[in-house]
Amino acid sequence: MSRHSGTEVLRYTAFSADPEGGNPAGVVLDASGLDDAAMLAVAAELGYSESAFLTGRSGPGQAGAREYTVRYFSPKAEVPFCGHATVATALALAERDGPGDLVFRTAAGTVPVTVTQEGAELRATLTSVEPSVLDIAPEDLAEALAALDWPAADLDPALPPRIAFAGARHLVLAAATRERLAGLSYDFARLEALMHRLDLTTLQLVWRQAPDVFHVRNPFPVGGVVEDPATGAAAAAFGAYLRDRSLVPGTAVLTLHQGEDMGRPGTLTVELRADDARVRVSGTGARIDG
Repeated sequence: MSRHSGTEVLRYTAFSADPEGGNPAGVVLDASGLDDAAMLAVAAELGYSESAFLTGRSGPGQAGAREYTVRYFSPKAEVPFCGHATVATALALAERDGPGDLVFRTAAGTVPVTVTQEGAELRATLTSVEPSVLDIAPEDLAEALAALDWPAADLDPALPPRIAFAGARHLVLAAATRERLAGLSYDFARLEALMHRLDLTTLQLVWRQAPDVFHVRNPFPVGGVVEDPATGAAAAAFGAYLRDRSLVPGTAVLTLHQGEDMGRPGTLTVELRADDARVRVSGTGARIDG
């Protein structure tokens, strides 16, 4: 726990049980007295890719789930939804109040979250809003590849580029090799400008290791961050993309490895259900001391 601008901020990593892995997030469990500028200032001072702020609680909802209004801020701007900060917040609430069912009211929509105890670990599973998958214009794809300095020949033709949404918009680009994915060095300003124009939160760069195992990376210049270490919202969008393209069965469990190239390895589990268009993303987490 720490204090930033006089506000009590908890720090958790999501999608890793090791505080040195996964993606760190700030969590403010009582942000009812903070305005937009104050929340942005806390997020900027903390410096993580995103921080979550609980601005209200509506009490027990359907089936006794605890309901909260949650807002998310990067160091540069508010974002409609953030998966890793959702997981971090759910784990913080579970450590305080015990595991169980939660409902987060976000700018992107209603996100149910369930926290379970698995041995000594807590695991949070979020259920996305209704996803969608869109085409990307050829000229916009060309600009994205130019900003990344990726030749079009380095893309995997089996996973065609698309814009996927499951609470936030992400451009999915698949590398043909692990080496291409590892070689990430991009034009920050150029990619940021394109992402603002297309209303993208991150790029979901992927390499398919096996039918249900992927390695992923997420440039996040619009948030003021070169790369996000573990990205739950993009994982949900990617699950929707794979189903839309019939690249996985209608019911599937996928494993996404992220953060390895940054020295912060994490694991995201993506679940698809044939009877539900929404996508479930789960992971462990850990409190960061200090």
